[in-house]
Amino acid sequence: MANAAFVEARRELQPHSGATWTEIAGVYAMFDGPSSPITQTFGLGIFNAFREAEFQEIEAFFESRGAVTAHEVCSFAAPETFSLLSSRAYSPIETSVVLVRPTTLPTQESNTRIVVRSVGESDAALYSRIALQGWSAEAPELVPFIAEMGSITTRAHGTHCFLAELDGRAIAAAALTVHNGVALFSGACTIPDARRQGAQLALLHARLTFAAQLGIDLAMVVTAPGSASHRNAERQGFRPVYTRAKWQLARVRAD
Repeated sequence: MANAAFVEARRELQPHSGATWTEIAGVYAMFDGPSSPITQTFGLGIFNAFREAEFQEIEAFFESRGAVTAHEVCSFAAPETFSLLSSRAYSPIETSVVLVRPTTLPTQESNTRIVVRSVGESDAALYSRIALQGWSAEAPELVPFIAEMGSITTRAHGTHCFLAELDGRAIAAAALTVHNGVALFSGACTIPDARRQGAQLALLHARLTFAAQLGIDLAMVVTAPGSASHRNAERQGFRPVYTRAKWQLARVRAD
């Protein structure tokens, strides 16, 4: 739902981008451009039966837009889902772990010199600049996407953006998206020369407080298994609940 909101915001801002999404048998299929990390599906094999006909329909959705088909698949998906993925020439290309915690669980004290504030569309350029500085070294292939992210993320329905400032200087950014009683934490990054000063802890505390004030009980975050982000999340009270794997079609199907 967070991805769908992002796609809708891009469509509003960039009508000629072709950004769109659809639902097929309980699966959300998002197109945000051929190279966008948002272009994929969620929910495969979870809500409704997903068989050959549904695979063909969803693959046609992506292929008609020049994009490779990719599915973010939860470990709780129906067993036959994985058999069909393999038989249709999909391969897993990355894994992630989903962690959750109550929003009201206490956190460590953060650096009192760091102030966190929520930002809107008027701060979109600043938000994009901080995100670009924070992520460009770790994910250089996503630089074009990140450069446009601020104007879209700050506009997306249900999404709230935050900046952390040290002595008045913006040094870190993060977001949360609220749907169905869950606050999804995402986009957390700090510019290289301001790391290890507590900005991410301050952003975590501010977002937890914000979500709790909205009446949201559960916070969710997604990380790479065993990564520094995974370890940090567990230190802050998050606990793993399931894993996911992204399965990508090995080629554009000829049938």
